[in-house]
This record gives sequence, structure tokens and C-alpha cells, in this order.
Amino acid sequence: MLAMGAFMVSASPASAQAPAPAPDGAPAPAAPAAAPADVATATAASGGVGYGVPAVQPVTAAPQATLGDNGLAQAPAGAPPQVQEAIWAANEIVGKPYRYGGGHRLGFKDRGYDCSGTTSYALNGGGLLKRPLDSSSFLRWGEAGPGQWITVYTNPGHAFVVIAGLRLDTSAAGDPSGGKGPRWRPVLRSTKRFKARHPTGL
Repeated sequence: MLAMGAFMVSASPASAQAPAPAPDGAPAPAAPAAAPADVATATAASGGVGYGVPAVQPVTAAPQATLGDNGLAQAPAGAPPQVQEAIWAANEIVGKPYRYGGGHRLGFKDRGYDCSGTTSYALNGGGLLKRPLDSSSFLRWGEAGPGQWITVYTNPGHAFVVIAGLRLDTSAAGDPSGGKGPRWRPVLRSTKRFKARHPTGL
């Protein structure tokens, strides 16, 4: 069950969005203006679905991502599509076991995921990464410093990502549940000895 304040969106049929054809010689009618929820609706039909994410996606009216009782993240309805898709893709691997080297195949699919494989999977789901990177490679990825929506924290030994204020990490540091492997963590951890990187514009 989703936390209060969250709601679900689903992909709308293309026919419901297309204007009726105009008679010959008449100007075509303008397409209807998109409602705010259409941002999430449109993204649900694109990148995330390719990862097996269902067409109905968890979103929240809150300005940051929220964590549902089921351990899945609810994307902010007002977030950019890449951010929403990264969250929804990451939801697909939440609960998978930690596996050293996991998630580094070209297709990103695996039985388990390590820290950088988890980060790579989420970023690829948002269309922000074409191939998996290890934690050392993330030191040169994107731009230096924290991002507005997405920040990868990395060093040669570990990487995790904060998306819309919610931490995706294989390490249980700071998480009272103690669960290992890909999880959305309820609290942020110390970023001392990590470098912050972010995708351009996000």
C-alpha cells in the first residue's frame, strides 16, 4: 500500500491525446494542454517500462521522493522525466541480493547487484548512462558537485546515488533495517571521503 500523499498514474492511450482530424482546408485543432500529471504519465510509457517496470507507477505530490511501506520509492510528480524514470527503474531491483560485479553486463540485468551496478541501473533507466560504470569510473562521470535532482557519491571503493532526496545504496550504513543489496535507504549517510558527481542539468 502506498504512503499517504502518494497517488498512481498510468499511461494514457495515444488516441485519448490526439486531436480529431480537421476537415480539408480547415486549420487543425490545437492539441489539448497537458495536465501536470501528464509528465509522469508520459514517462511511465517510456524508459522505465523497458526494464519491466509496470505501466502504473508510484508518484507523490511531495517535492521530494518518498519511501512507501513496501520499500519502493514514489517519484515526485513535478520531477523531470529522467528523474522519475531513474526512480522507477531502481524500484525494479530493490530487494535483489548484493552480488560483487553484479549489474555490469551490457544489458544491466543480473541476479544481484553491487554498489556501482545498482547506481548504473538507475541512471540507465533514466536515460543518463549507456553502459555500466564501476565506482572509480563514476569519479569522471557527469559534472563535479551535487546536482539538483541526482547526485552520485563515489570513491574507488564504493558508490551510491541520491535521487530526489532519497538514497539508493547497497550498503546498510545508517539504515536500521540492516538489509544489504539494492535498497532505498530512509536516511542519508556520511559523504565524507566521497566525491559528488551529477548529470548535466539535473
